[in-house]
Amino acid sequence: MAQFRGSMVALVTPLKGGAVDEAALRELARWQLAQGTHGLVPCGTTGEGATLTAQEQDRVIRICVEEARGKAKVIAGCGTNSTRTTVENVQRAREAGADAALVVTPYYNKPTPEGLFRHFEAAAKHLPVVMYNVPSRTSLDMLPDAIARCAKIPGVVGVKEASGNVVRIAEILSLGVPDDFSILSGDDMFTLPTLASGGHGIISVVANVAPADMAGLCNAFFKGDLRGAQAAQVRFAPLVKALFVETNPLPVKHALHKMGRIGPELRLPLTPISEAGAAKVDAALRAYGGLL
Repeated sequence: MAQFRGSMVALVTPLKGGAVDEAALRELARWQLAQGTHGLVPCGTTGEGATLTAQEQDRVIRICVEEARGKAKVIAGCGTNSTRTTVENVQRAREAGADAALVVTPYYNKPTPEGLFRHFEAAAKHLPVVMYNVPSRTSLDMLPDAIARCAKIPGVVGVKEASGNVVRIAEILSLGVPDDFSILSGDDMFTLPTLASGGHGIISVVANVAPADMAGLCNAFFKGDLRGAQAAQVRFAPLVKALFVETNPLPVKHALHKMGRIGPELRLPLTPISEAGAAKVDAALRAYGGLL
């Protein structure tokens, strides 16, 4: 069975006065777990991991581990475009108690498939690794044959597939991956299609604001309630669209601020959502119901 299944939230990092708001982070993690979220994924794209210092990453991961212990898995964002730095991040995540590391394909460098293989191989020597393919941000698309090859590396336990092409799930499976290899969607609107194609779950942005509903979608599918899972996926559509009206995590942080769960602060080079974007997010939250 796949090691990671269900709804795993790509957790935002609350900030206050230029620093991590640890109290808000703990409350956010506790709320997520109480709502049924199956896993916490801190320090990724949504968590502004690229602008957190090593010390901040360590604190965020440790807080999530402390809150999730015995209740959910923690997959810590560790990836950079430097293999050496990535390995150092993975080692710290292991020391902090994370269950796995989320490691993005190196951006800017544009390594070959062999370079990708060696990058993930180096990281997986220290902690189980979930690879992260997001070509819209990295300018590098890790194709199914490369994913299937890397899936056989000892310690590589899954992939977050965010290429925007749901056909990839079946393509990866057709090439043969270990039975315990987790294929996770990186796109909220592909949650049900991913599960239906043989995948195992979602690393979700929308779960930040509607955790019980995203967990419910996954649980419904696992129980064979396809109609319930379909209804949840359709209901999510307008909310997902609004949460990506501007660069993630601008809209989702605005949404959580409106919900009274975190402050509005972001870290440069990210800046607050525009008035027009905020209005669209607010309208989607009201239309969804139960969020404001």
